Amino acid sequence: MACEAAGGSLPHAGLAEPSRWVRRWAHLIASGGAVLDVAAGSGRHARWLAGRGHPVTALDRDAAALATLQDVAGVETLVCDLEGAPWPLAADARFAGVVVTNYLHRPLMPRLIDALAPGGVLLYETFAQGNETVGKPSNPAFLLAPGELLASFTPSLRVIAYQDGFLSQPREAYIQRICAVREKSTSLSPESAGNVPENQVLPVARYDLTG
Repeated sequence: MACEAAGGSLPHAGLAEPSRWVRRWAHLIASGGAVLDVAAGSGRHARWLAGRGHPVTALDRDAAALATLQDVAGVETLVCDLEGAPWPLAADARFAGVVVTNYLHRPLMPRLIDALAPGGVLLYETFAQGNETVGKPSNPAFLLAPGELLASFTPSLRVIAYQDGFLSQPREAYIQRICAVREKSTSLSPESAGNVPENQVLPVARYDLTG
């Protein structure tokens, strides 16, 4: 279905804590930078990120879930079918951060890369093969193959952190998760390169691993 502004009003219920992975690496998102929350559901990450000063665009097909976000300052919601309809945002829409958790639609991977502004940070976490032995989802279509998340975003993005394994808390699950950056280009045109002193050192991006 086509996208539309989410409306209505539903009480908040069962709001989960933000993913530890998102909380771990969100400091890399530029202060005040816009964030795209894909398959946002009831908006556990949209709320948390908005509370940190980020304007957030939350996408999901569940209008009732997104409606719980309508009064959250700094959050814009769009009800849209991410799998059966065209990409809901303008082709030139770019974000300082893109967040995806517990959701997998492989054809969207290139879109997520394109949605990142230079310097933008991708935070992605979802289920992997092996999860069928401990619970849902168990459909292979929704489970990443070993190393798949890493392969999907390299070499387009610089990987800051990646994990592929088993978690016992908050419930048993096999997961993959990645933090990756669309680095700003440091390449120089032939004209400008000729004006750079040989001993000049180009700035090196600093990605704080301590949070």
